[in-house]
Amino acid sequence: MTLAQTSDARAYAPPIAVFEQDYAALRRRARITWAVGSFIFLVLFALSSWLGDFFKITQVSLADGSREWRWIIPAGIPRLGEYVAKTVPDLNWATLGADLADWFWRWKIWLNLLVETVLIAFMATVFGVVGGFLLSFPAARNLAPNRWVLWLSRRVLEIARTVPDLVWALIFVFCFSVGPMAGVLAIGLHSAGSLGKLYSEVNENIDMRPLEGVKAAGGTWFDQIRYGAVPQVLPNIISYTLLRFEINVRSSSIIGYVGAGGLGQEFREAMSLQEYTDLSALFVIIFVTVIVIDYGSEKLRHRVIGLERTP
Repeated sequence: MTLAQTSDARAYAPPIAVFEQDYAALRRRARITWAVGSFIFLVLFALSSWLGDFFKITQVSLADGSREWRWIIPAGIPRLGEYVAKTVPDLNWATLGADLADWFWRWKIWLNLLVETVLIAFMATVFGVVGGFLLSFPAARNLAPNRWVLWLSRRVLEIARTVPDLVWALIFVFCFSVGPMAGVLAIGLHSAGSLGKLYSEVNENIDMRPLEGVKAAGGTWFDQIRYGAVPQVLPNIISYTLLRFEINVRSSSIIGYVGAGGLGQEFREAMSLQEYTDLSALFVIIFVTVIVIDYGSEKLRHRVIGLERTP
């Protein structure tokens, strides 16, 4: 059947028949797309697993002293359990107070470093929000004044977030010596790149009609952003900012590993001296801190966007 005959047949066919034909063709294309996508995913997954040594065979020592070849995953999981078991302290109900005091024996030092960690995260988040917020508007396709500003803004954000914050910390420790300043700059720069990307994506989904109204009234580009874009994106910006602050608290607790201040130096010392119970104590401190920050952030976000419950 020629193309013309097919067109004539569709023209005189009942609408339900035409719909069924189109639906069947759409289903065939969807199945083919799904099959091709699944095949590519499985190939990439197998290749990544092979490169990541997931199929590696290694020697393990048995209880009788002999050695056998085993698959690395089942051979390594028991060692993970052994490591975690070493970090669990001995707590007895009869001597619970003394055991807890022995577990958190450096609590005064850890508390001071925890405050320093939270302050590093706070300052870094402030710098990240300012940098990411200012660059997010020229980095949005629908808001950039021209394509060169768009290209430059996006490259700056990409460089800031591509380099890990730990690497930035090493660079700033080299420049400004050890201390919290290096941690603030490292996490702040990385946060600016990450938040700028998230903010710009939010900016690209806004309604452009308010901006057109400001422009029609004679407003400049800055006026359009201030009165047309910012009110629309503010709730999402607050949500991303609070989430980033929580992430930065965790980052600042590790970044001290390279001398950038905070609890990271205690993690490094505990691991170097094999003080496993100190590691679990530090983990509990960070865990509780993140819970408190998460709860406070949720309440603050709900209050700002008007979702707090009325009594």
